[in-house]
Amino acid sequence: MRKPTIAAAALALATSFAITAPAFAGDCPSGQEAANPLTGAPTMGKDVTDTVIGSIDLNSEIGIASRLLRTRRLVVQPGGIVPMHSHKSRPALIYTVSGQITEHRSSCAVPIVHKAGDIAREADGISHWWMNEGSEPAVLLSSDVFKQP
Repeated sequence: MRKPTIAAAALALATSFAITAPAFAGDCPSGQEAANPLTGAPTMGKDVTDTVIGSIDLNSEIGIASRLLRTRRLVVQPGGIVPMHSHKSRPALIYTVSGQITEHRSSCAVPIVHKAGDIAREADGISHWWMNEGSEPAVLLSSDVFKQP
């Protein structure tokens, strides 16, 4: 009986991952991408602590006038809400440190649950709001590029 080579074993392993690979955590589930008007979305925040933990003036660093790169720590208590907002001209990455939080996004027909270790990409004019439907605080790190007021 012939023994499989390392290359054959690696190919078999790679093929099994390609077939069963899940969508990236934090994305809209496959087949659910659709316009969502978010009717009745909350416009006021509730039980959220938002702390800027660092920022960089991008004009002095790389010549992009009137823009800051900042990182914030958000703690969303159970039942807490990050209200409806847009990411038009304000790209961001949100990392869920602990807990979980549900996102309602303008480009997804169903809510997206973000668990600890997930990262959400917010760009391309996405509008959305978030709610902590869990029983423990959700801790998020948000890094965004935004226009200085």
